[in-house]
Amino acid sequence: MNNCIIKFSLSLLVILHIFLSLLLWYFNHASAAELTFNIITLGAKPDEKTDASPVLQTAWAKACDSSEPATIYVPEGIFFVRSVRFNGPCKNNAITVLIDGTLVASSDIHVLANSSSWILFNHINGLSITGGIIDGQGTPLWNCKHSGKSCPIGARSLQINDGKNVNINGLSSINSQLFGIGMNRCQNVHMTRVNVLAAGDSPNTDGIHVQQSSDVTILNSNIGNGDDCISIGPGTSNMWIETITCGPGHGISIGSLGIGAEEDGVHNVTVKSSTFTGTQNGVRIKSWGRPSNGFATNVHFQHITMDNVKNPIIIDQNYCPHLKDCPGQVYFLINLIDVNFFLIIFYLKFNCSPTNHCTGLSLIDINLTYENHIAKASCKNAEGTTSGVVEPSGCLASANFYPYNIDPLGYS
Repeated sequence: MNNCIIKFSLSLLVILHIFLSLLLWYFNHASAAELTFNIITLGAKPDEKTDASPVLQTAWAKACDSSEPATIYVPEGIFFVRSVRFNGPCKNNAITVLIDGTLVASSDIHVLANSSSWILFNHINGLSITGGIIDGQGTPLWNCKHSGKSCPIGARSLQINDGKNVNINGLSSINSQLFGIGMNRCQNVHMTRVNVLAAGDSPNTDGIHVQQSSDVTILNSNIGNGDDCISIGPGTSNMWIETITCGPGHGISIGSLGIGAEEDGVHNVTVKSSTFTGTQNGVRIKSWGRPSNGFATNVHFQHITMDNVKNPIIIDQNYCPHLKDCPGQVYFLINLIDVNFFLIIFYLKFNCSPTNHCTGLSLIDINLTYENHIAKASCKNAEGTTSGVVEPSGCLASANFYPYNIDPLGYS
């Protein structure tokens, strides 16, 4: 009898456990369903002409006001978006924007004429943007600029300001009027499998621009445009860039630095295992020739492959694009210290300050050729060391012989 009671009690416990598990599963999934905001359900139309901006703002308000993690879902289809501003802080630290469709901007260059950004996130902690396409419709503005007419500056397609714990995965930003993706004053940013694409002659269309930000990682991404694939501005630290395909474009650049007299520096940047194809430049550090307390230190370019790149390696402390409004100052204060080039696979140029020259440069196993000919190198006020096989032969000066650099090209 006692054995029967024990077996019956155990059976009840098992049934109760299964019932409670099912009940918990139901409530969890019901809660998750309530916290997924489908923009079509909220009234958006994938007809390429009805402005989905108000619906996106409504979805954001609901997600941001939730104390639980929330998702804004953009289904398949093409949704016209005039412009959107997603502001925080929010009540939760886990908002996902899941995009299966395409968000498309206006082709009218005057719609965003007074806006610096098309899609803007402000003061968000715990933002994830996954998949999808954002199309900035930049061609009409590019054409206007090429014509020499008076045109708007343009808007960045996606801008994130004062963000923390940001994750962007699988997003494609195409045809941006200006920069494809911008990060300003952000912390702990992770981007992977990102595509940022624009025409090779599109003006000022940096793929990804980062400034005043720390702990930024960009991995396994494809970037091609009419300007820098990735540009790294003042105040950036602890940035890791790996397995990037760059081209067309102007390469990966630190700078331009030295725009202001008081400026935060760039520290601890690594670019690794990346390929540059058909770009104007490869890896570059550029600063204006004017007094500034800015700097770039602990910078590493490693295992880089370059194919048909006009200027593979450049350090330029007298940067002046288009030769307009050049400061014309010889004695400037940008410091470049501990810059490492390792295993770069025609032209090697270091143009550094006569007062605060580049120091701690290292060239390790550099092999640059142009149409089966050995490339040339030009160094000015650049101090450092070489090791391994370095072609073209290193023109860096040692500390004992600085500033007598070898300059076979007569560069000045």
